[in-house]
Amino acid sequence: MTSVIHGADNGRYPDGNALLVRGTSETILIDPTLTIAHDANSAARVDRVLISHCHEDHLAGLFKYANVPVHVHAEDRLGLQTLEGLMTIYGLPASIEAAWRDEVVTRFHYVTRPDAAAFVGGDVFELGGTTVHAIHLPGHTRGHSGFLVEPDGVMFLADVDLTGFGPYYGDAWSSLDAFERSIERCRQIEAATFVTFHHKGVVEGRATLRALLDAYEAVIAKREEAMLEFLAEPRTLDEMMARRFVYRPHVTLLFADAVERRSAELHVERFLARGQVVEVDAGRYRRR
Repeated sequence: MTSVIHGADNGRYPDGNALLVRGTSETILIDPTLTIAHDANSAARVDRVLISHCHEDHLAGLFKYANVPVHVHAEDRLGLQTLEGLMTIYGLPASIEAAWRDEVVTRFHYVTRPDAAAFVGGDVFELGGTTVHAIHLPGHTRGHSGFLVEPDGVMFLADVDLTGFGPYYGDAWSSLDAFERSIERCRQIEAATFVTFHHKGVVEGRATLRALLDAYEAVIAKREEAMLEFLAEPRTLDEMMARRFVYRPHVTLLFADAVERRSAELHVERFLARGQVVEVDAGRYRRR
């Protein structure tokens, strides 16, 4: 049996939607959230915890399961071994890293789990009459993964979250190209029900999923169109960061500027490879 543990405000960041999967012999919790962290009655008995990827909002309730085996994709395991490893995944500038470390520990209750076991895409967790299949969906992070629960036909998409915000690929360990490939992989997954960590929550049917994936992926093209228009005049990555192509101008998240700069960097690399922009002088780019 598969149940969704809905986070506050339909899983809006900093919260999210967790998944609880019960078989006849084991119960697995996927992505313990802030809701789980803050609810004294929410720490249900589980035999394993699966982490879709190492970001703060997906780890916030993990401290409640100190004696429960935890599993994470091999590419993201570094983020559970040490706080320094988690910071490596983000790759934030030194000017804000100390403040972000403090927030991750105090607001999101980060705890190290050097004992975390590594899985890879294709691994299967047997729960007794129910199986959880790990599906590697990199791009958001190197190890970002979803989970297909059978025979329930439920696919947990994690942070392929189908929001109007669009795909997030603003960390040092993010990849725009890999994210696009993962979106295409999601289109091919045969399931009846899809669950996102943020916002949408439960999505019924592959036709609905595919329409939502199309709109979600289209945000990338809209960003690129806006960036190319901005690059009609020579611009630096810092100028692109200040222009805000990912977040709205009023957003004051500590890491917003770093995400903007990393995202701009990935798009400029793509534009250069396609011949859509030229580097007019060191660090300044203009549309052809």
